[in-house]
This record gives sequence, structure tokens and C-alpha cells, in this order.
Amino acid sequence: MFIRKATSKDLPDILAIYSYARTYMKEHGNPDQWRDSYPPVELTTQDIHTGCCYVCIIQENEQDKIGGVFYFHQEDDPDYKEIDGAWLNDDTYAVVHRVATAPDTKGVATYCLNWAYEQFQNIKIDTHDDNIPMQHLLKKLGFSCCGHTTLANGEVRLVYQKCIG
Repeated sequence: MFIRKATSKDLPDILAIYSYARTYMKEHGNPDQWRDSYPPVELTTQDIHTGCCYVCIIQENEQDKIGGVFYFHQEDDPDYKEIDGAWLNDDTYAVVHRVATAPDTKGVATYCLNWAYEQFQNIKIDTHDDNIPMQHLLKKLGFSCCGHTTLANGEVRLVYQKCIG
């Protein structure tokens, strides 16, 4: 596996992965996190054009296949400014958002999150209270649950951080 920035040519595959992820979440007790249309095409296109959308490539039968997609960028996320809890530190950080994997893939989300941490050793991420698979993965990878945040749209998310020390 390897990670690269997404291009506009990847958009159909990325949208298919996001569609699969929405269905998977609904079938596994998390119907509200992405509902029926998140992330919208416009946001995904913007992520690609700003260079913040990454894809995980799996080499299968001598061909490259997109096995996962995620947003990664060093930025101050306004949704993380005030949380019900406490961050591990107040240092500069990178965020990971919109992590999704293709059907019948194993280890892709782990690979993506580990790659992000290799790029920047202070990562913040959030997930829905009902997204038990993501919560387990974050804990397994050494992320600490730091509390909850209320997003700009009023929805509440669990927030996690992983950093050196």
C-alpha cells in the first residue's frame, strides 16, 4: 500500500467509497454520522483541489486500486477550539477527517492513520459516538479520547488526539 494525493480522476472511485462507507455505517449501528449525502461532492472536489484529499492505493493483480480515502491537513479546526474535555496539548496539529475504505479491504484505515501520524506527530480527529469501529481503531493506534466537541452544525462528536509524549 501507499498514499498519494487524490486527483480529479479519482473522484468517481472516491465517491463510490464514500457511498459504501455510508451504507456500512448504517448497517453497523451508526446511521447518523454521514446520513445519506455526506461528504457532498462539492466538499470532496474542494478537498482534491486544495491538495488535502489523499487516497490509499492497493496494488492488486499488478494494478493500482483505491482502497481508502481521507482528508489530511495541518490546520486549526474551528470545531476543535472548545471541547468538553481537554486536549493533550495546545501545540500545532494536523487533522484527519472523512476516513473511508473500500469494500473487502483490510488494514487500510490503519495504514492511512499511521501514515498521517508519520507526516505530523500531533494529530486530532473526531468521530460519532455510535461509530464503534472507528473508536476501537483509534484506541488501538494509540489515540486518546479527549472529550466531545459540538460541530458548527450542532452535532456532537468524540474527539481524539495522538502526539509524542
